[in-house]
Formats: sequence, C-alpha cells, structure tokens
Amino acid sequence: MTQDYRAAGFTRRATLGLGLAALAAPSIGTAQAQWPTGPVRFIGIFPPGGGTDILSRLWCMKMSEITGQQFVVENRSGSGGNIGTEVIANAPADGTAIGLASVAPLAISPTLYGRLPFNAARDFSFISGLWQLPNLLVINNDVPARSVPELIALLRANPGRYAFASSGSGTTVHLSGEMFRSMAGLDILHVPYRGGAPAHVDLQGGRVHMIFDNIPQGLALAREGKVRALAVTGRERSAQAPDVPAMAEFLPDFEITSWGGVMGPAGMAPVLVERINILTKQSLESPDLKRRFEENGASTWYTTPEEFARFRAANEASFAPLIRASGARVE
Repeated sequence: MTQDYRAAGFTRRATLGLGLAALAAPSIGTAQAQWPTGPVRFIGIFPPGGGTDILSRLWCMKMSEITGQQFVVENRSGSGGNIGTEVIANAPADGTAIGLASVAPLAISPTLYGRLPFNAARDFSFISGLWQLPNLLVINNDVPARSVPELIALLRANPGRYAFASSGSGTTVHLSGEMFRSMAGLDILHVPYRGGAPAHVDLQGGRVHMIFDNIPQGLALAREGKVRALAVTGRERSAQAPDVPAMAEFLPDFEITSWGGVMGPAGMAPVLVERINILTKQSLESPDLKRRFEENGASTWYTTPEEFARFRAANEASFAPLIRASGARVE
C-alpha cells in the first residue's frame, strides 16, 4: 500500500536520502533533536527467553547498529502482556521509551478482560509491525489421522471424545482451536494450561490430543517425531515448514497469526513516529535480520503507522466473537 507523506512536510524518498546525519530542513532537524541521542528503552512485555523476547532483541540489535544508539530491552511481564503494555502507555512521549505491540494485550485482552489499565485504541502511538508468526496444529502420534480432513472426519465421528490443549485461555493458541472447532463444526474439549511446556507434556502423554502451538516449539517436536504436524494457521504455508499445508487449504479463510510490532505512548510527535517508522523499515529490509527472524519461525512485517493502527482494530474485531463464543472472560 502507498501513503501520502506531504501532510508531514516531506516525502519518504527525500527522508531516506537524508540518512541518519543531522537533517537540513529546520522542521525535520527539530524532529531529529526530539529523539534523544542516548539509550532507548524497549519495553518487552513477556518474560526473557521466550520467542517474542528473542525477536524483540534481534530487532533492537539491528536498530542499535543502524542508529548508533543503544536499544535496551526492559522486560516488564505479567497478566498476558498487560503489565508491560501499561508501562508503555505511561512512558514519556519523547521517544526515550518505546515497546512491543503484541496481539495478546492489543487485540485479545480488550474482549477477554472486563477491565484494563489502558485503552488499546487511544493510549498508544502505533509505529510499525515487526513480525508475524503462525501457529502449528500438532497431534498426539496415537491419534489415527494423517491429515486435516482425516482429523475432521475422526472428530465428527467421535463428538466430545477428543480434547485440544492451549497455553492459556484467550491466547492465539486457544483461539486457533476455537476457530477450528467453529469452522469445522466440531465437538471437542478445550483444556487450558499454564504455559506451553505442561501442555506438551500432556499432549505427548496422550491426556490431550492436539494443540495449535507457536510454530518454533511445535515444529521442533514434530521433527523429533514426538508429535505429528498437520497444518499451519497462516494464510499460506510457512517457509519454515513448506511441506506442512495451511489450514486455509481445507477451511477457506482460516487464518490466525501471532504478531508483534513497535509502539510508543499516545502523544508522540507525528514526525518522530515517522522517523522511527522509516528506520524500522530499513531494519526489516536487512537480509541478516530477515534470516534470523526466519530461524525463529517468524517473517518480517513492515507497516506504516496508519496501516498498523487499522490492522490492530480489525484484528480485535475478528477475535471478539471467538472469545465470546469460547466463554473465556477475566474480570
């Protein structure tokens, strides 16, 4: 998609041509000064060591390389990402603190939670998407199905006898299962766990039968022969598992992806948002960052600020009926 930048007083091509040195035009030079030259705090909203934390750190390393500034990841986890998201909402709007925009607090929590300490639509300056990450349907090896059509036929013939696990109610792992149940017309039980590790223990032990897990963990276990991979939840097949079909090949329009982006608090100067966006675009076009993202199951995902805000709102709207139908609710 294209975007008209004349309202901001400059064009994307002209801005890119100016590089990272001091900018000549007075309005742009002032905007450059608005972003401090010292370290930038990047608020990570999930615990260290997880998939999103690894991807966040890879992006911050690339941004440090491009800008010459230090990007420091500060993990503020808890409540499904809501705690760190609140920290971002309350940060100064001068660019000294930005953070991870994630599907969980921004597209799922507004429906899942009765009360939130932030408003997903109003309390943030959306800057750009960073990555998209599909889930992977894996099943216990003893389940007598070798494909999605065979699995659907099995589940329809045995209503209420099979269960799918998730890493917690309201996650994309859970909602992928809800979408599968709804679109295929199935009677299957949802069993939520406190994280993916215990869910996989019970999956491999046969106490539950399937899970729509984040692709890195599920794919690794499938390659070890511990589970069987049947489909990815993205619109198309994943470059990490090209032999595994997309669920949409069997259930048209089936698509759920986990995603991450970068955002700041509401009130950031538009020209500052645009500057970070342009640098983000440069980082995501880097071949080595693309490769590192792919190694972790993700694909780079650049958007304009406007596209990102629209995407978030549409994603919330698409998840809302699934969450309500599942009965998941946190007061």
